[in-house]
Amino acid sequence: MGKKLRMYFLAGILVVVPLTVTILILVWIFSTIDNILQPIITVIVGHSVPGIGFGVALILIYLIGALVSNVGGKKLLEYSESLLARVPLVRPLYATIKQILESFSVPGEGGLGQTALVEFPRNGVWAVGFITKETQSQSGETWLSVFIPNAPNPTSGFLRIIKEGEAIRTNISANDALCMIISAGKVSCDEIGDILSERPK
Repeated sequence: MGKKLRMYFLAGILVVVPLTVTILILVWIFSTIDNILQPIITVIVGHSVPGIGFGVALILIYLIGALVSNVGGKKLLEYSESLLARVPLVRPLYATIKQILESFSVPGEGGLGQTALVEFPRNGVWAVGFITKETQSQSGETWLSVFIPNAPNPTSGFLRIIKEGEAIRTNISANDALCMIISAGKVSCDEIGDILSERPK
């Protein structure tokens, strides 16, 4: 019992701490940019503009993402990561944050796999999941590891090991599926209804 409690506690820390740090860093970036820009905006337009820091921060993050996507930017990113890797306390935290973020942003290997529909938590109830691994048994059966994210927080969820025939593979992109999960279904994928209607009975 004590071993399980310790294991669950450590697993919770591995998820909560990196996410909390990431959120705090983003809030700090938004607040800092907002504090810098608000006085300037007030002088120019005569009043403050709520959320200007948030908008500018998003643009900066987008531009940084575009920068590190080219060859020169990638080298700069690798150099920055090598510096962080030398800091004892920062290194494991940064690696964990990076791994979590990459898993929810990079499709294919190293990220979320193909989107699939599986019956969960019981027959007749369908959930959106991601096929993260395929394995072949000695008898020739294909088994799938399917991660089923929780809504609206997809960083936690359930892992099911099921036979190939128990999952309905879809062409829904990981981004569209995540938008549906994060919005708790408000942003829906219309093709899901068609896929389920056309499945073999």
